[in-house]
Amino acid sequence: MAELSLKQIEERLNSEFTGQSRKIVFWYDAKQEFIEDIKNLKLENAKIHYLTETNSFETKVLLERRDKKSNYLIYAPFAKPKSEFNHLADTLKYSKEFVADRISLMMNDLGIDTKYRAVLERHSSFFNAKVRRNRFYRLEAEYNNEDHIEIALLSAAVRSKVASFEEVVRILITQEDLNDSEHFKELQKYDLEEVFWKHCHKTFSFVNETPSLEKLVISLFITYAEREIDGKLPSSLNRYILNKAGTVMAFMDQLKNNLAYWEAFDSLSQMVYRKINGHKVFKGFNVEELINLDLFDFVDKKIIEWVVNRLLDENINARIKDMDIPSLCEFRELKHFGSKYSNEYRVLKYGFFIISCANYRPESNIVSIIDRYHKEVYKIDTYYRKFYYYLDRILDDHIFDELRVLVENIYTNRYLDVITKEFNNTFSYEAISGKYKLQRDFYKNYLAHAKNRVIVIISDAFRYEVAKELVKELEKDKKVNSVNIEPQIGILPSFTGMGMAALLPHEKLEADEIGNGLVDGKSTSSLKARDSIIKSYNPNSAAISYDALQKYSREEMEDFFVGKSIIYIYHNKIDDRGESGDEDQVFTACIEAIEEIHGLIRKLTDRISATRYIITADHGFIYKRDRIKESAKIENVFSRDDVVNKRYVLSDYEYSVIGTKTIEMSKVLGNSHKGFITFPLTSNIFKVPGGGQNYIHGGSSPQELLVPVVEVRTNRGRVESRDVGISLISMLTRITSLIITLDFIQTEAISDVVRPAKYRIAFVDESGEIISNEEIHLANSTQQESAKRVFSLTFNLKNQKYARDKTYYLVIENWDTGVQVLRHEVIIDIAFADDFGFDI
Repeated sequence: MAELSLKQIEERLNSEFTGQSRKIVFWYDAKQEFIEDIKNLKLENAKIHYLTETNSFETKVLLERRDKKSNYLIYAPFAKPKSEFNHLADTLKYSKEFVADRISLMMNDLGIDTKYRAVLERHSSFFNAKVRRNRFYRLEAEYNNEDHIEIALLSAAVRSKVASFEEVVRILITQEDLNDSEHFKELQKYDLEEVFWKHCHKTFSFVNETPSLEKLVISLFITYAEREIDGKLPSSLNRYILNKAGTVMAFMDQLKNNLAYWEAFDSLSQMVYRKINGHKVFKGFNVEELINLDLFDFVDKKIIEWVVNRLLDENINARIKDMDIPSLCEFRELKHFGSKYSNEYRVLKYGFFIISCANYRPESNIVSIIDRYHKEVYKIDTYYRKFYYYLDRILDDHIFDELRVLVENIYTNRYLDVITKEFNNTFSYEAISGKYKLQRDFYKNYLAHAKNRVIVIISDAFRYEVAKELVKELEKDKKVNSVNIEPQIGILPSFTGMGMAALLPHEKLEADEIGNGLVDGKSTSSLKARDSIIKSYNPNSAAISYDALQKYSREEMEDFFVGKSIIYIYHNKIDDRGESGDEDQVFTACIEAIEEIHGLIRKLTDRISATRYIITADHGFIYKRDRIKESAKIENVFSRDDVVNKRYVLSDYEYSVIGTKTIEMSKVLGNSHKGFITFPLTSNIFKVPGGGQNYIHGGSSPQELLVPVVEVRTNRGRVESRDVGISLISMLTRITSLIITLDFIQTEAISDVVRPAKYRIAFVDESGEIISNEEIHLANSTQQESAKRVFSLTFNLKNQKYARDKTYYLVIENWDTGVQVLRHEVIIDIAFADDFGFDI
């Protein structure tokens, strides 16, 4: 739109040079407003001559001697001289004079009423440069009053793309140096500094004898903090508290919730905390008084320290404002600094869950132990895994040193060894016969009679609790129709050599001299051998590694699967990491394994239209962060001919060693195989040379021996899962106060087809501008009782005038999709809603 001024000038001048008679037009541009534009001026029937203060005589000769026929525009970038000093005064008598005023042209272009001309003239130098004019034009703002025009000028000066004073403030305060802001220098250069502070007063009620951006920022932070803290700030900070708290809160919420400003907000937070001596200011406040404050990260540090101390005391009943420790951690994780301290909060949450299980007592029979582990006890292993997964992601984790020791002690001594000992004391293959399926019967139970194509994904060491997490992820997947998990009882020793053999079709399952499985007398140690074995039972079968399959193109993948009814895909992430000397990364490998298996199912569903999958494992594993002390290991009293591993001993002898149990291999394999296997009753290990004491398997425990079987069916035509909704339940038609608390309800419980969702909730005006603080709510309740899904939120409206005849809205927006799920119309009828409560 900036080009319209030039176009108007061209049209007016070209109209002057129409007709047969010669025309001379003088244009005196006293303010040099068009000195750049004149170069781009296109006249259809006239020449342009540049008049200077020294070429008047030359100009006279040109017009009256050298070229007496051509039309001329005489452009002079200075004021018109008085007649007695103007050598062209006589020429002017038979010529015309053109007057162009940029302000007038611009007002005409933008439809600005002439009564606001003085506003633009006060800052006329701003429009001298084309680039600045263009920025002003591109705003396409409303110019209905003086405020609108001033805000547009401020916006253009700071290079904002919209005419918004709050955006001007955001741009100014998020610069690297508040005391040396290039944008603020622009305001000063074009006499806009005073205008800026005027609007700071109007918008936020900020007034200061010597205002600065730094003082403004401190006032914004302290005003917000004063509303969020349950208690009084020191009186020394009262001078920073602004009257329009609602407006301040709305502005600050938008600033800290906007990803584009996160880093800048954090820098401002640190600056304010340092300037006000935050350590001293907030020293006397307890955690409960600070729980809602979301401006300074010291609050999160204080909360984390508070929770750590409660957990060290094993005080699992500690609460703040009706929130237990996990709820408190989740509440703070949703706040601005939650992403910065998410690992810490998750360590605390999973630490809490482990400590809550400190009094674990197992059932007294093997069937009940397995059944309860399948339904709920597996979670303890998940809590432990996630505790360390997040702890390992914290750079400075010294604050958790004592908590880690406590968690390790509870997990190992009060849970792992307790359940493992009772499991082994009551375990026998005869006791679980007919109650649970056996891994050695996997092919017979799941594949022998399959009528449609089945893809079997065997993930090495993919233990039961990790498979449970995969199930949860699959349940959220829009491509998955159904998913089910059940345990099968693994084979001893619980290691790859036997587990992989047990999963193959066979007439006879045996172990060679070092414990590796033999199927019908054949080795199963290589992929080629396994492929040959399954083909011998079903010619339309095949075996392939995950890594090889991932390298296939779509066409190669389609060719591989065509005509095949049973496909074994071998995946190795967890065991590979655990056995490679990088044991402490095994929990990271668990997450990667879940992601890779899930991704493979999605890929195969899309590319080859596969719909049935079975995910299982050869064995599980035990992981403990602390190594077992040498003195605590079981002495190696076995024969030189025995196969002695950390978690098992294979022998021809039936040993009876304290702290161990021995089983006949014939009962393990279900045949007449000779020999015995001896294993520790607890999570202990035999004293044998070699590393690898954190990640172990081969023995008998729920973690090693309960092997998952996850059956998945996918279908592109399934009913998709959906985000859970939230609704307003408070009766809301008219608002009569700047502070209002409303009740909402999560519409249904989270389930297989209803997934958690995060929502942004705020009040807006007719144009969509936010007029209150923003509340972020994560709807993730699994409570079936609707009353337990009700929650309350408090909103602070901006301190501004509200028109009773205008409509405002409460808006609920899905954080991830941006879709508005509620737009509730309200009337705001507040008698006093300006600087000091007077409706003026």
